[in-house]
Amino acid sequence: MQETSTHTGSHALAIILSGGVGSRMGSDIPKQYLEVNGRAVIDYALHTMASDERIDGLVITVAPEWRDHVAAMTKSLSLPVTLAPAGETRQYSIYNALRAAVEAGYSDDTIVIIHDAARPFVSSRLIGDCIAALDEGYDGALPVLPVKDTIYQSPDGVTIGNLLPRQQLWAGQAPESFRLGAYLALHDNCPREQLLKINGSTEIAFNAGWRVKLIPGEESNFKVTTPDDLKRMTQFLEA
Repeated sequence: MQETSTHTGSHALAIILSGGVGSRMGSDIPKQYLEVNGRAVIDYALHTMASDERIDGLVITVAPEWRDHVAAMTKSLSLPVTLAPAGETRQYSIYNALRAAVEAGYSDDTIVIIHDAARPFVSSRLIGDCIAALDEGYDGALPVLPVKDTIYQSPDGVTIGNLLPRQQLWAGQAPESFRLGAYLALHDNCPREQLLKINGSTEIAFNAGWRVKLIPGEESNFKVTTPDDLKRMTQFLEA
């Protein structure tokens, strides 16, 4: 059982990224809509966020062809839900979600917690730690896990160019948290070609010199990407 956060400070808006096509899953259905134990993968994270008293609303990015499906799925939730169009990249989906949040009336000071629909087992502790980091004065928060394997850098993919110090390396997870107004401004001021190259939510914040707090991640907070991940999710639920 995961540790429960005792943080009772600010509230937040959850952004759920559900625009991916799931090409590595080898399925006609995007991975976040595949059913595991009778529920779509996205449904697990949605209900965890929606049932957390510190979350005041949801913004979900979704492809047009899945908009009605997600709208029906979220109809029973007891907090405001805004659907935003998925972007051509993950970061552009985030950009769309941030703009949708502003249009929905959320203030610049709102804490936004950005999570992947394909990470079903986000915990109360992670949500609380993401909020707490912003209340402590950090510009953002990122859950990480220590890297277990030795990491080699190879410019040509054939020979070793450099051995990286494992004790200084961390693998990033989601959710990540920022203040809505400031984080949106980073996107407004970022050239399109640069924004298209960004892979992780925190990358744009790091490039801007922001102080992002690393918070302990969780092994159970894995991303469902491949058929093996689906099996792992099933085994986790059964356990």
